[in-house]
Amino acid sequence: MGIYLSSPTEKFSEDGENVRVIYGLSSMQGWRAAMEDAHAAITDFDASTSFFGVYDGHGGKVVAKFCAKYLHQQVLKHEAYLQGDIGTAIQKAFFRMDEMMCGQRGWRELAALGDRLNKFRGPHSYFPGPTSGCTANVAIMRENQLIVANAGDSRCVISRKGQAYNLSRDHKPDLEVERERILKAGGFIHAGRVNGSLNLARAIGDMEFKQNKFLPAEKQNPDINIVDLCDDDDFIVLACDGVWDCMSSQQLVDFIHEQLKSESKLSAVCERVLDRCLAPTAGGEGCDNMTMILVQFKKPILSGSSPGDEPSASSEKLPASGASPGDESSASPGDEPSASSEKLPASVDVNAESKPVECGSSS
Repeated sequence: MGIYLSSPTEKFSEDGENVRVIYGLSSMQGWRAAMEDAHAAITDFDASTSFFGVYDGHGGKVVAKFCAKYLHQQVLKHEAYLQGDIGTAIQKAFFRMDEMMCGQRGWRELAALGDRLNKFRGPHSYFPGPTSGCTANVAIMRENQLIVANAGDSRCVISRKGQAYNLSRDHKPDLEVERERILKAGGFIHAGRVNGSLNLARAIGDMEFKQNKFLPAEKQNPDINIVDLCDDDDFIVLACDGVWDCMSSQQLVDFIHEQLKSESKLSAVCERVLDRCLAPTAGGEGCDNMTMILVQFKKPILSGSSPGDEPSASSEKLPASGASPGDESSASPGDEPSASSEKLPASVDVNAESKPVECGSSS
């Protein structure tokens, strides 16, 4: 869907590192007429923490740009973060994005970031928030702990001894738990899209789907997973669906390992991935915007878990933001827990569950 260019555009790439990690990233508008992806990469989020995020916009670029500018700031300033509770700080920051984009102040900021919002001008105008939205896939690393938060269909994958494990779940409308929640909220799914328009089930923004004030945001459950890293871990990848539509998690991990044999610059590896995914002509898969962040761990991973520890997700059920489009309700008390309380999904089928290879075990 959408308008396409006559030829794909160039890439934006960068590299960085600190004492714990090395990262490279690349983003490409591709064949699309507009670039709606955004990202954030901050190696020194604080003295012991790094932050990475991919935001895939739909209906416009502005919500993705807003999240890339402000989401990490809201994590950093939250009281829970200062107390060491990173999961809660991320959850609150996701919710805060929707709050910050409403009202006159939100209108001014979104207008400055590039959207045409003239119909809402005026000092006393009521602005309910943007009708566009974005996914948010965020990874925060502190020492040997990795916290991944996700709303939408961007994905985070870890390579452990060459095996791919998905650290986030793709929020697609045809997933049973998503379908149930959307229907309970009074929405419908047609041709794999929420209310016939959106092809993902959770997002930040999309405020036209979030106007029912009787259905609290806490009932919308984007996933937060907390994983202990060890020296078996090679790297993580965060990428938007423009990449995952073309390669499975294991295919991408295998491709990266192969490229690392001849290329040490991680942004160049990311560029090769985007070239591999890019369609030769404007049609079919490989025409979307693409953004990818590759983060490699420096060894040894300090304060790590002992051999034999399992990289399972946190058993804590944390609500996070980004209310589902068409999903003003979400699960009610007593419903099945969100993916944050389950074992990490296996690669390839992002919505399947399996037990990852344990740290220190033979593959």
